[in-house]
Amino acid sequence: MMDRKQQFTRRVMSAQVLVAVSLMTAQTYSQAQSMIPAQDAIVESGSALDANAIKDKVVITGSSAANRAPVQASLKATQPQSIITATFIEQAVTPLADFNAVARIAPSVGGGVSANGPGLAETKVTLRGFQDGEYNMTYDGIPFGDTNNPTHHSTSYFPARIIGGMVIERGPGNASNLGQATFGGSINLFSKELSPDFHFTPYATFGSWNTKMLGAQIDSGQLANFGDMSFMFNASRLSTDGYLSYSGVTEDNYQFKAQRNFGSDTVVTVFSTYNKIHSYVPDKGPATLSQVAQFGKNYALNNDPTSQNYFGYNYNNKTTDFEYIRLQTKLAGWGIDNVLYTYAYNNDTYSGQDASGATANGTKAGPAGNKNVPGYNKLNSYRVNGDIFKATNRFDAGLLRTGIWLESSNTNRHTYDLDWTLGVPNPKESTAPKTVSYDQRSSWKQYQPFIEFEWAVAPQWTVTPGVKYVNFQRSLDAPVNQTTRIPTQADQTYSTTLPFLTVNYSVSKEWSAYAQVAKGFLVPDLSMFYVNNPNLSTPKPQTSTNYQLGTVHQSNNLTFDADVYYIDFNNKIASTGTGNDLVYYNQGGVVYKGVEAAATYYVGSGFSLHVNGSINSAKTKDTNLQVAKAPESTSAFGVLYKANGLYGSLIAKKVGSQYGKDGEPAAYKIAAYTTTDLTIGYRWKELGAMVKNVKTQIGINNLLNKQDVTSVSANSKGVAFDQYGFQAERSWGVSISADF
Repeated sequence: MMDRKQQFTRRVMSAQVLVAVSLMTAQTYSQAQSMIPAQDAIVESGSALDANAIKDKVVITGSSAANRAPVQASLKATQPQSIITATFIEQAVTPLADFNAVARIAPSVGGGVSANGPGLAETKVTLRGFQDGEYNMTYDGIPFGDTNNPTHHSTSYFPARIIGGMVIERGPGNASNLGQATFGGSINLFSKELSPDFHFTPYATFGSWNTKMLGAQIDSGQLANFGDMSFMFNASRLSTDGYLSYSGVTEDNYQFKAQRNFGSDTVVTVFSTYNKIHSYVPDKGPATLSQVAQFGKNYALNNDPTSQNYFGYNYNNKTTDFEYIRLQTKLAGWGIDNVLYTYAYNNDTYSGQDASGATANGTKAGPAGNKNVPGYNKLNSYRVNGDIFKATNRFDAGLLRTGIWLESSNTNRHTYDLDWTLGVPNPKESTAPKTVSYDQRSSWKQYQPFIEFEWAVAPQWTVTPGVKYVNFQRSLDAPVNQTTRIPTQADQTYSTTLPFLTVNYSVSKEWSAYAQVAKGFLVPDLSMFYVNNPNLSTPKPQTSTNYQLGTVHQSNNLTFDADVYYIDFNNKIASTGTGNDLVYYNQGGVVYKGVEAAATYYVGSGFSLHVNGSINSAKTKDTNLQVAKAPESTSAFGVLYKANGLYGSLIAKKVGSQYGKDGEPAAYKIAAYTTTDLTIGYRWKELGAMVKNVKTQIGINNLLNKQDVTSVSANSKGVAFDQYGFQAERSWGVSISADF
């Protein structure tokens, strides 16, 4: 069966070459610019998150509660945040997980549950009801995301096993917080810290559904003969059959990080990661209720070559890379911080035409009345290059920070129609080229200069005003445009000035309070150009004004933080007309408001208790109804233990009720669901002259074996073809690692 699938693939690829020649030569990406050393700053990073942010923000290092808390906030916070440490990731999250599985422990974070098992399929999370693409994501302070809109792919780039910590910021931050969609907040990922000592650490995980992950990490320690340079290299391979039917995955990940000091004032950091995934997955899943009734909740694909859901027709090949060089130094009293970076995403997807069954077999490539299997090949391939420059200087009155973010992108996207039965293009479109649904190139150029001043009004008061200017130019060059299928060239420039004001007040060494008023901004995505006349479809960027108040407490036995927020979201994008008469425009908005809190209490004898929760309202101004896919609440409860090498956690995360469609239709209400995970591990230390420690860990995901609905995707062809996602059944994993 696999041999036959490979034959189909080769035939289709040959046909694609002919299709491409008939249009135009695909634009090739330019090679990443050579990494010329730039000047970069160690000192006074302030609100700009850096590689030490996880440690720096936990300001009471001797706190028993802070060392055990799944999520917590800093006493220096100026907006609501959740800090998730490397210790929690390593000891309470399966090594198979993606970054969304880490983030979902935090208050106001919904989703993040994979239908194929933890880390074995892409997931999405919401943040206060903001959808993926309406909030920002960064890695070591560098924003990343898709180029048609700033969405993210949770299994690409950075699996949880190479993440050294996470800070979730629920707000636009200060002027120096960078990204296309700080509009809804930021999920900030960090690489692992380099070790001062040599380590060789092989590791392995085995689990349900024939899952195994093998890998090793080398830490050089400080190399005296090379200026005390240190580096880390990590390589791993994951393979699984997956919980969903015929949904196997293989993933290879490689990561390299090196750092060297030059004198007392300069540090150079080089980072690179490469990720490769091959997975069997329907492009537009999951299953309908009729499919679930017939085949079960784990239905996704089958082994029937006459079906559009045949696994041999539904797979993708993804590769990603992410690199940067960072230099930090001092120059004439200024701290200089510069990061030159590049990252790329390449997703080559093959799919049956319609996983829901709403489209019958039959193609234009075969004879009249044929039952050939229709499908398509979809490509999304882009590279982003950028530079972030920041300069800081401390004066008697406070800290001045200024800088600029520069970025450009180039993207190639297409969908070609296929006849899987014959392995040739399918001329199904009504006009030429009849085998091409769309073929487009797009790009952007943007810059964001900023300035802010951390004013030390008094020893306990810090007031930070700031301003940022955003200029974003998006261009499209499509021989066959998406949706309209007509040749289209268009460009649009969006710009705005965003003010920021934050306040932090230190009540005592263990208690602080903060307030924030800030503007957010979200550039319209590429689909605004998918119209007959882009000049008539020029909606303004969506904007937000955030008002937030919060408090943080940290003592030896207790960490606690709470906040209230009110977000006025304007310029909501809507559309009118259909087909070639479609036009996008601005209409109304949404008010997001709510309450969030988190607490960890150290009971003693190694035990601690954790609770967090949120009440989240996200209602449109015109109807006062909750927007789609926005949970009305979240909560988490946990018992954690850590003492004498033994550790464990039992954590339950509940996502409140939500609606699959706007307007709160009862038929699309998704009830609250809870996922409970158990982890137990033990670390043996100093087992011999060569073995520094050995760690074993057992994890059970979805301990109570709940299989509730987590998502509903409405289908325009009728409710019978709506698609439902479910929690994967209970699964287990056993991990072992040795440190030499």
